[in-house]
This record gives sequence, C-alpha cells and structure tokens, in this order.
Amino acid sequence: MTGARYWTLKNGHRHPTGYWAEEFVSPYRAFTEAGHHITVATPGGVVPAVDTMSLRASMAGSEETSLELEAVIEAAEELRRPAVLRDVRLDDYDAVFYPGGHGPMEDLAFDLDSGMVLRKALASGKPLGIVCHAPAGLLATRDEHGHTPFADYRVTGFTNDEEAAVGFADKAEWLMEDRVRDLPTQYSRGPAWEVYTVVDRNLYTGQNPASSGPVAVEMLKAL
Repeated sequence: MTGARYWTLKNGHRHPTGYWAEEFVSPYRAFTEAGHHITVATPGGVVPAVDTMSLRASMAGSEETSLELEAVIEAAEELRRPAVLRDVRLDDYDAVFYPGGHGPMEDLAFDLDSGMVLRKALASGKPLGIVCHAPAGLLATRDEHGHTPFADYRVTGFTNDEEAAVGFADKAEWLMEDRVRDLPTQYSRGPAWEVYTVVDRNLYTGQNPASSGPVAVEMLKAL
C-alpha cells in the first residue's frame, strides 16, 4: 500500500493524504475474518498514513462508521510494522491487495518495486486486487518500451467525475482514469459512488471505496 503522506497537485501544493480508511478496513476485516494473515508492505517500509478525510463522518457515512474505521486501524498491528516493498517475496503469499486513496498517485504510480510486485502477481495466477486510485500503480509496470502485461485487461478504478465531485479533477496534474485507459486497458465504470467490480482472470478491480469490500469477497472465493 502507499506510504505517501501527500499528493502533489499541478500548482505544486502538497495536499495531505495517504490511504483511504474504508479501502484498508473492509478488505482487512474480510481477509482476517476468513482466517488469513495480513502483511502490510510499503515503499521503504514507512508506516502508512490514513487520509484523515476518509475518517470524517460525512465521508464514512456516519459517526458510528467513522469510529469503527478508527478502531480497526488502531488495532491493526500490521500497519505499525510494515515490510519493505522491495523485500516482498511473492512466493510467501497467496494473494496481493492494493487499497487506494490519493497516496498511490504520488508514490506507487512511479515505484518500480511495486511495479515488479504487480507484474509477478499477475503472472502468478494468484488473486490480485486493486481498488479506487490504486490502479495508478499499473503505470509503474511498463517496461522501457512502454509495454505492460496489464494491457487490454478489463479494469475499473476511480472515475474522473468522482474525482471532480471531491474537488480535485481540475487541480490534479493527471487523472487516474485517463492514464489507466491509455496503458491501454479495457477500462469500464459504473454509476458514481456505487459498488462496481471487474474480474478478468486473476485480476480483481474496484471502482471506489464502496467497492473495496466486494472485491475482497470475490478474491476470497478464489482463495
């Protein structure tokens, strides 16, 4: 997952960010309740930061949900002792999951170690889940010729109009939907903010925060 604590906008402003709470918590609950053990890995092994916006009651859906998200994050020891992404051995794991938030736009989109993990995970046939802004990480899977093994896969991710709705579409240097379409992929989407998931072979993608839990459920069927 992202280790970024800010997202650089086109005017140079560093907007505080990180990972989106629901996109960590919902899959974390699904996987751990099914008996799986979680390893959090970030670039450089830095402790990931939650985007505080994602903990607001207005974003989480209610004050109760916000408190539940905070409680899970506080109790998740894995978040406080992340592995170094460069040291991750795919053979040690049964699946890979990438939560989003704006953080991946800052680091994972350009991180070659993450790109290698994604390439190996896709080739392994193991379930690979990527949600919301995390498909930005696919940009780092391109080789020196601009080719990626994710070309022409069916995928989804955070939409341009969802980005506009949260006030960043005109501030961002680039938009995830545009870049992921250009890889090229067979990008598709559902209605804004509603659950929308796409499965293509061992690749599981989700459009937005609400889709993160459903992606995990689909991956659990494969596991």
